[in-house]
Amino acid sequence: MELRRRHSSGATATATATSYYGRSRILASDALPLPIRHTNRLFSALFVASLVFLMRRWRQKIRSSSPLHILAFSEILAIFGLMASLIYLFSFFGITFIQSIISSHEEEDEEEVDFASERKPSSCALVEKPKLVTETLPESDAEIVELVVSGRIPSYSLESRLGDCDRAVRIRHEALRRMTGRGLEGLPVSGFDYSSILGQCCEMPIGYVQLPVGVAGPLNLDGREYYVPMATTEGCLVASTNRGCKAIAESGGAHSVVLRDGMSRAPVVRFPSARRAAELKAYAENSANFETISLMFDRSSRFARLQGVQCSMAGRNLYMRFTCSTGDAMGMNMVSKGVQNVLDFLQADFPDMEIISISGNFCSDKKPAAVNWIEGRGKSVVCEATIKGEVIKRVLKTTVPALVELNTIKNLAGSAVAGALGGFNAHASNIVSAVFIATGQDPAQNVESSHCITMMEAVNDSEDLHVSVTMPSIEVGTVGGGTQLASQSACLDLLGLKGPNPESPGSNSRLLASIVAGAVLAGELSLMSALAAGQLVKSHMKYNRSSRDIAGAAQ
Repeated sequence: MELRRRHSSGATATATATSYYGRSRILASDALPLPIRHTNRLFSALFVASLVFLMRRWRQKIRSSSPLHILAFSEILAIFGLMASLIYLFSFFGITFIQSIISSHEEEDEEEVDFASERKPSSCALVEKPKLVTETLPESDAEIVELVVSGRIPSYSLESRLGDCDRAVRIRHEALRRMTGRGLEGLPVSGFDYSSILGQCCEMPIGYVQLPVGVAGPLNLDGREYYVPMATTEGCLVASTNRGCKAIAESGGAHSVVLRDGMSRAPVVRFPSARRAAELKAYAENSANFETISLMFDRSSRFARLQGVQCSMAGRNLYMRFTCSTGDAMGMNMVSKGVQNVLDFLQADFPDMEIISISGNFCSDKKPAAVNWIEGRGKSVVCEATIKGEVIKRVLKTTVPALVELNTIKNLAGSAVAGALGGFNAHASNIVSAVFIATGQDPAQNVESSHCITMMEAVNDSEDLHVSVTMPSIEVGTVGGGTQLASQSACLDLLGLKGPNPESPGSNSRLLASIVAGAVLAGELSLMSALAAGQLVKSHMKYNRSSRDIAGAAQ
């Protein structure tokens, strides 16, 4: 897609002129057709010219003591032009202003769910009926299965054609079994509300995967206790995290600080030359233009608030990393909408700008990247605790010097030898993934959300241990996506974080990020202690091996 905008190639305008020009475009030319923008500018110029002409003429008459009510033909034309331009501009700006107020109330981001008025879909009518298939469906499920297997009915259209999500899943499941020749007996179909995922979580479902959820805690964090749900199939993980929670609680609890809170999206645009790309970079990063850009960006949502724009160039390609607050939503859709608004806004100033993609990987989403490790993405959190030496010996079965030495050699030096990017920890991703799945987060964002550096040092005359985890890019939300599903919603409710916080938007998602960091702290503390004490292999052999596998191996 190409968005074209007009841009003067002369010297850069002053900050005042740029700010005024930007405000006028917000009312007059945002996403408007080119003829309307030209009409707006024409009437604006007519208004200014008529006013200046009349002021000069009246000043001359005052100086020469001429009567003001005697008008020349040129003055009559100027008055007529002034009145005509005023009528047009007032009517146009007034309509635009009223429309902007109405749209701000009507626009609801799909991630900003009002749980007080949320209603569960009762049927599959949300999906439009496909236009290619017009034949009437038979009443028998077996006959419909045959139609799907033969290709006469596309599998994706079953929900809309049948109006029954559960029946559609059963038919698709049976059709897939026949087409592949695989049993699929272990994949359950019944017992899940498929209408809750329609159009938002999963397409063409054939069943659901059962995943056990354990609980670790209480996690004593910032003076409160939390029982942390963890969905995992790895033995010892929940038990180990639970042991870390116990050590933290018996030492007075952990404390957390949210350093930053902002989701990012970075489109990539291309220009005919690097010089032109540099001009847009200078414009976007100029603090005098931030108010104008943020006004355009913030129109995307009631909660989106632009925090900054960071640009980077690769030849004639420009990558613009927008960062904004997103309330209690994780915010990817929200920030993408805001970025699109800004790109549309830049259309008239940079006609030679070609938009390559709304995401240019400078964001960076679901990939390990130094920009997230350094600049942060989502919530940047530090969580710390001072563990008493007596607790380390009794609960964790090791010593302070052993933990400090192991952390230096393993988590710091060992990760450096491996060339790790954000991986200066023992197993942060284990805990992050388990909590993410349990609470309905995007599991793929575990990649950057698990960036973590674990620090340990002896304090209080080397009697106690100060341990901390610094996690710069925890990407979580308590509304939108999978958080509204029944099981995930229940896990959020267990933490007291279900839905948005109406009194303090964004506080629920920030607290969830702190809880994730606190659980990681507990998991790091316990695993490092097991390694220092030589207990890792023994515990996994005891708790993480299936007796069924052992029996099979013996045979």
